[in-house]
Amino acid sequence: MYTFKDLRKNSKQKPTDNSRRIAVLGNVSTQFLSVAIRGYAALEKLSLDVFDTDYNQIEAQLLDSASEVYGFSPDSILLWLGTDKLYEEFLDLSLEARSGFAETVMSKITMYWELISKNCKANILQMNFTEIDDKALGNYSAKVDSAFTYQIRKLNYLIEDAMSKQNNVYPVDILSVQIQLGTEKFYDAPLYYNAKMTISTDALPFVAKAVVDVQKALSGRIKKCIVLDLDNTLWGGVIGDDGMENIEIGELGRGHVFTDFQRWLKQLKECGIILCVCSKNNEDTAKKPFEEHDEMVLRLSDIALFVANWEDKASNIRLIQKTLNIGMDSMVFIDDNPFERNLVRQMIPEIEVPELPEDPALYLGYLQQQNYFETASFTGAGSDRTKLYQAEFERTKLMMSFDSIDGYLESLEMEGEAKPFEESKYSRIAQLTQRSNQFNLRTVRYTEADIQNIANDKNYLTIYYTLKDKFGDHGLVGVIIMKKRSDTELFIDTWLMSCRVLKRGMEEFIVNQLIKRAKANGFKKVYGEYISTPKNSMVKDIYKTMGFEEISEDQYVTDVDTYKEKKIYIKEIDQ
Repeated sequence: MYTFKDLRKNSKQKPTDNSRRIAVLGNVSTQFLSVAIRGYAALEKLSLDVFDTDYNQIEAQLLDSASEVYGFSPDSILLWLGTDKLYEEFLDLSLEARSGFAETVMSKITMYWELISKNCKANILQMNFTEIDDKALGNYSAKVDSAFTYQIRKLNYLIEDAMSKQNNVYPVDILSVQIQLGTEKFYDAPLYYNAKMTISTDALPFVAKAVVDVQKALSGRIKKCIVLDLDNTLWGGVIGDDGMENIEIGELGRGHVFTDFQRWLKQLKECGIILCVCSKNNEDTAKKPFEEHDEMVLRLSDIALFVANWEDKASNIRLIQKTLNIGMDSMVFIDDNPFERNLVRQMIPEIEVPELPEDPALYLGYLQQQNYFETASFTGAGSDRTKLYQAEFERTKLMMSFDSIDGYLESLEMEGEAKPFEESKYSRIAQLTQRSNQFNLRTVRYTEADIQNIANDKNYLTIYYTLKDKFGDHGLVGVIIMKKRSDTELFIDTWLMSCRVLKRGMEEFIVNQLIKRAKANGFKKVYGEYISTPKNSMVKDIYKTMGFEEISEDQYVTDVDTYKEKKIYIKEIDQ
């Protein structure tokens, strides 16, 4: 972990023109925290412009629609209500009034959220509350509603419950930082009483990391895949030497350590993270525990791609990345062997390679602290992703048996939907805008709240696309957002597509449908734009390929009435 000195030094880097913008508001001193956030973002190569407000100016800034905060046009506003400040307010109340303290604070926070949503489009980053054990009633304080311990815990529940119902509010869990570090390291009493700062300088880097992790997720910098070694990583021992009966898993030896690690990996898989295996092993031997060991938590059905051979791991990881068609920087490689870790780091500098502790008992806690899998959305449907990639492997094998691509596409028996955005799909659509980097023409990120607003705005035409074939259902794979320029002209604000369905006619299906919708709504011209990023060069010429005319650099137009529908092998499902 960086030190505050590291962060302060790097906070002096100037933000770029396209930096994300965050305003920091608190009822305590926020200056050091703002410095730490700015410095941590710079070290993580996230350009972040941080606006730090004066001490205890939350209401003054949020009530005034012409305030400095709103004038800053932030992408995010961080709200930090220090527990120590709340504790002072709590003690000033009568004993009777203290029993309603959590609800009173929660109503104030809800008012802040409403003011922000009314006056700007910023996402809200809400810190939860660290704990103070005032020992007024000792342990008994946890069951008396007029005790601060009871109220601060109740407040944390209330704020988490309220955030679950707000699409534009994202948690920053500093309570977990306090638990991780311990109160003595997290809190510096002289610093609070002298500078109204409730977080010690030792703890600031950890809190800054929590804030920057959320910012990275909102900007689309997320991890999607874990590539796993096997021997002494998923189980203790070497399967080829020790045999299945002697590897440590479950109750044998250190087996409990590896069982808990697998439980965590299984949870990640259920939340949408892709699990792959990359092992130096004979494939049949490596698969045996997944197929036959009673105490294995992970099974072959949990693994999207299983690569076990005697090739170097960097080459095998490249094979996995190419097959999944995801960015190398969205992958995490976990291996107990320092040699293998160093090899992969040198050969593939983009991939994340954690420096695992020597003791396997520390693997899980270490990886949880790194927080590689921060997300800005959750659809609840992520567990199907493994099946999608397994089905994709079957499609690839089928394709190799055909002499022509047309014959292969026709054999897939594909069916597609093209429908206006609907509420049940908002979360998935927002997730795609945040995660899609390669097939994304303008790479605009939207939150679930943004998608809801766009869907209900008459100035937009929206389409989401699904695809399925005889091997399975790909689900929602494409998004189009078109903004009205005039009564006869539309502009394609967003065109993105999952790379899983490339070269199957989905690109053509998308364009056919968007032109169809434009024509049905009386529009004559549709304009498109390509904005280059380090990851989306694959779609640089897609508009030309689809028959659009280039009117200036990376600017395109097509005439709705003269557009010639593209040939596809996707049957449109009746609406």
